[in-house]
Amino acid sequence: MSEDYPPAGPIKGRGARTNALGRYEKEARAAFDDGWPQEEAAPPKTIVQEEKARTIISRNTSPDISFDRSINTYRGCEHGCFYCYARPNHAYAGLSPGLDFETRLFVKTDAAALLEQELRKPGYRPAPIALGGVTDVYQPIERTYGVTRAVLETLARFHHPFTIVTKSQLVLRDLDIIAPMAAKNLAKVAVSVTSLDASLSRKMEPRAAAPHRRIETIRLLSAAGVQVTVMTAPIIPTLNDPELERILEAAAGAGARGAGYVLLRLPLEIKELARDWFEAHAPDRARRILHILQDMRGGKDYDARWWTRQRGEGPFARLIADRFQRACKRLGLNTERGLSLDVSQFRAPPRSGDQLDLLS
Repeated sequence: MSEDYPPAGPIKGRGARTNALGRYEKEARAAFDDGWPQEEAAPPKTIVQEEKARTIISRNTSPDISFDRSINTYRGCEHGCFYCYARPNHAYAGLSPGLDFETRLFVKTDAAALLEQELRKPGYRPAPIALGGVTDVYQPIERTYGVTRAVLETLARFHHPFTIVTKSQLVLRDLDIIAPMAAKNLAKVAVSVTSLDASLSRKMEPRAAAPHRRIETIRLLSAAGVQVTVMTAPIIPTLNDPELERILEAAAGAGARGAGYVLLRLPLEIKELARDWFEAHAPDRARRILHILQDMRGGKDYDARWWTRQRGEGPFARLIADRFQRACKRLGLNTERGLSLDVSQFRAPPRSGDQLDLLS
């Protein structure tokens, strides 16, 4: 898709303003202003395409990630978070990590059936499956397609442990599945809260739940007996880092028992999307934000080394780490870090005809 001329200001309901081509495209196109008045473009619409996946469980060997397998029911995410580390993946489909990522979505309609096939394989060994490791499994189109719920129903039938990370209050719809699984130590949920400022949150994550809704989600999950972690990610210097303690306090007050954080990462196309976002939404701080981020990564926009990529290095990174640890200790967060989900309950449920097979 060709690059559209950047609008003068932000696009309502969208995180990105541009649609720059992905890194794998052979031709590059650049828009320019020829001096003629520009007609106001219609807001970009969301287009959803159903796709058939070959497999549904993705595996990783990253030592700084707490899970080795995940399920992503959607590709692309309508929440529109400008900083999303999944944006560069859209380039593999010949699409832009910019507006395409939040307007050209793919739904894996056969996810639950594929999951059942994989769980029934003789050599399968259970370990917690992370839902939402890339894009949000409760983004708005889940209301229509229900793929995430179908996956949860399958996991529940197999007594298979899972974790969820989301920004959406839609997760509460599935409490009838999540709460009983949590009671058997088979489920945990993490809720991402990046700011308590509704105005800032709307700019950072234009179609995600408002901050007070996310805190309410933590409260209702906790009240239902679900172990909840608050993710203060990403931390952006001078933009939302002053809120770190307040976010942790609000989440702990709502019943969160764990917390985590990640500093803003700027790999691949995200670095240009972030620069554009800072200039549009925080022009007075744009240069300082980028300077601090580069200072934490040896003068570069991004450092892909394990562990360092999540936390950064240098004085600012140490300050954030110290503030986070002090706040967690004061609030009693992360005191149960050693509590792991139970994999011993995993069982493949009988299928129609299985008993007859045994008798034949």
